[in-house]
Amino acid sequence: MNTQTAQHVLRRSDYDAVIFDLDGVITQTATLHKLAWKALFDDFLESYGSRHGETQPSFDADSDYRRYIDGKARYDGVASFLASRSIELPYGDPSDGPELETVCGLGNKKNELYRELLARLGVEVYPSTVDLIHALRAKTFATAVVSASRNCAEVLEAAGLTNLFDTRVDGIDLERMQLRGKPEPDSFLEAARRIGVEPARAVVVEDAIAGVEAGRKGGFGCVIGVDRTGHAEALKAAGADLVVTDLVELSAD
Repeated sequence: MNTQTAQHVLRRSDYDAVIFDLDGVITQTATLHKLAWKALFDDFLESYGSRHGETQPSFDADSDYRRYIDGKARYDGVASFLASRSIELPYGDPSDGPELETVCGLGNKKNELYRELLARLGVEVYPSTVDLIHALRAKTFATAVVSASRNCAEVLEAAGLTNLFDTRVDGIDLERMQLRGKPEPDSFLEAARRIGVEPARAVVVEDAIAGVEAGRKGGFGCVIGVDRTGHAEALKAAGADLVVTDLVELSAD
C-alpha cells in the first residue's frame, strides 16, 4: 500500500474543475496501447523493410511511444511515427480495412489489436486517481475526462468509472466535431466549455508530453504532469506547472 502523504492541495477557491487524461492517469490501459502499437509497427516495419531492401529498427515501446504516439489521436500517431522513419504512405480513409497499408488502415489495425488485448486482459485503474476524483467531487469540483481514444466510453464502463465525470471528450468527438488532437488544446477546451468553466479556473492532469503541451496552449490555470516512466524533465519542459509521480501526492480542499 502507498502510504505517501499528499504534498499538494487543489483548492476549490482557486479552481472550479479538474480535467483528466484517461490512459496512464486514470487507467493503466497505456500498457495495452503500447503492446498494440508495438505489435502493429514491428509487423509493418519487417514487411516494409523486406520489400524495400532496408532494415528498420523495431518500434521502441518506451521512447518511440512517448515521442510520437502518446496522447495523440490514432491516425496522427501513425503519421508521426512513420515520418520519424521517413516512410511515406497514403493517408487513406477512416473506413480503410486493417489490411490496407495506409495511415488510416494501420490505425484501424492498431485499434483491432488494442480491443483484443482489452477483452483478454481487462482494465486496471490507478486507485489513487480514483480516490482523488471522489475527493474532488466531494468538494464540488466538476470533473471531466479527455482521451484521444475512440474506446474511452468502453474503458470507463469496464472500469466502473462512468459516473465520476460530468463530461467526456474522446476520439469519437474529435472526429465528429473535427477537433484538432493534442498537442493542440481543442479537446480540453471542449471539455471546459461543456461544463461551463473558464480554462483559467480549471486544472489539467496529463501524463503525455503532447497532453501537457495542449493544457499549456489552452491557457488552463494549472497543468499537472504525471511522471510514471521517468520523464519528469520533459513534462516540465512541455509546460507542466507541477510534476508528480502518482496522484496520491494531491488532495482536495
